[in-house]
Amino acid sequence: MNLQRVLLVISIILLGNSCDNMKPKAFNSNEMIIRISEIGIDSIYLNEYIRILKDESESSVRLEPGVISIYPMFQKENPTEIRILEIYANKEAYESHLQTPHFKIYKTSTLKMVKSLKLMDMKAIDGNTMDKIFKKLDQL
Repeated sequence: MNLQRVLLVISIILLGNSCDNMKPKAFNSNEMIIRISEIGIDSIYLNEYIRILKDESESSVRLEPGVISIYPMFQKENPTEIRILEIYANKEAYESHLQTPHFKIYKTSTLKMVKSLKLMDMKAIDGNTMDKIFKKLDQL
């Protein structure tokens, strides 16, 4: 394990110990909250929106133990059409996320930029594969 990974593991442990009320229970794919957000952005705000979204998604994954994924992306042919894959360990992690300062800043500062918003709650077909995905990423 390289030094960067060791430091990451130590950081996660320390953060987890300081945020016990947000710490997810043992992983259970049946408890995961999975959502795809479809967001249409006014083109005049696109660069600003992307900057704010990147800050929010990075902070969420780094600071919140129950946030498994906030993975933003855009359509190649239409960059104002944003999609976000959101995965939370459980309902408590999702509800905690909504109360964080970084999410509130994102939500309030981007209101004027959003032309459309559709939230689609999803259910995993094969939740047992989740841990294999992350192990595979470590092997790359």
